[in-house]
Amino acid sequence: MSIATLFTDHPDTVGETYFGHMAFALKFSGLLALAAAAALIHAILPFLCQTTASRIIKRLASMTHHRGAPQQA
Repeated sequence: MSIATLFTDHPDTVGETYFGHMAFALKFSGLLALAAAAALIHAILPFLCQTTASRIIKRLASMTHHRGAPQQA
């Protein structure tokens, strides 16, 4: 196995380039951080961010649900 394939095998399984996969993963991690921050705020001030974390988690699930699945014609 070459060094290059270590960086491209997994992105290929979801139909992405290395940099496309990096961009998706960075966006995903940013949204996770926002969800975590909203949950922390909600824990301290329960009248704030009442649905923010759950909405972000649903969005993340939607973003990843069909990744790597064969495209239907």
